[in-house]
Amino acid sequence: MMPLRLSRDVLLALALIALIGLVYLRFPAFATPESLLGVFNDTSILIILALGQMAVILTRCIDLSMASNLALVGMCTAMLNAAVPGIPIPLLIVLAFVLGAALGSINGLLVWKLDIPPIVVTLGTLTIFRGIIFLISDGQWINAHEMSPAYKALPRLDVLGIPILSWVAVLCIGCLYVLLNRTPHGRALFAVGGNPNAAVYTGIDVGRTRFNAFVLSGALSGIAGYLWVSRYAVAYVDIAAGFELDVVAACVIGGISIAGGMGSVAGAVLGALFLGVIKNALPVVNISPFWQQAISGSAIIIAVIFNARSERRPGRIILKKAEQT
Repeated sequence: MMPLRLSRDVLLALALIALIGLVYLRFPAFATPESLLGVFNDTSILIILALGQMAVILTRCIDLSMASNLALVGMCTAMLNAAVPGIPIPLLIVLAFVLGAALGSINGLLVWKLDIPPIVVTLGTLTIFRGIIFLISDGQWINAHEMSPAYKALPRLDVLGIPILSWVAVLCIGCLYVLLNRTPHGRALFAVGGNPNAAVYTGIDVGRTRFNAFVLSGALSGIAGYLWVSRYAVAYVDIAAGFELDVVAACVIGGISIAGGMGSVAGAVLGALFLGVIKNALPVVNISPFWQQAISGSAIIIAVIFNARSERRPGRIILKKAEQT
């Protein structure tokens, strides 16, 4: 299992390098370290969300409400900051984390306790969260002049020449790597996705493990909500509308199996970066937005085909053996 996953990650990394090389031929400035760092920074929120989505997909579930969770948490932090400008930013970040985790726990409880299919649950909460945003904001925007300077400044602060937003993504990558590869909970995520019935016999609580995955994805969505709103300095009902599709696409391109039990942190990050390079590079070389969507869609289809072929296992030829005996 491990060699297969590593080879898939290497192939994706080579495809990403080839894509950057093709853009370099048309626009050499794109491949400079400063430009590539900017691409990583622009893709940081997608990376954070893809890591959360990966944890859920590993358990044979899916979370389509992540972008709505992001939008609701972002609106709540913006409204609170506008009403109480002096509130400490670290407290707002903790609030975003906790509120996002609470919203994720709603998905987890419905999947765990009521045994409702995850796609149905998260499609429902996707709409509910958007509706709550409209109710609490009355459809109004929170604009930059209503936010405190400290609220807007954090994602843009540089540490060692790298924006805080990128450092947050790096921190999430490190934490998810340790969680999935060095902890019993991480191994449980793979076990539940690989074979839920066998996982039960090893003492793993399948429902609770899936619940924990949804809480994790919700918490990362909450952090991304604050980062999104503070970076772009605007909060409104349709923040990140449709962004959940990019998140799922990043996971699929990164080799995370929709059937569960297979994937890696490196794959999720590379999948997100692949989409990030496409979105940042193609406008630079004057390619139509419609072609951008077509290229992204083609990458998803190719990734699904490759994943399906990789996951295929040869069956046992019972009749042939019977004839030989």
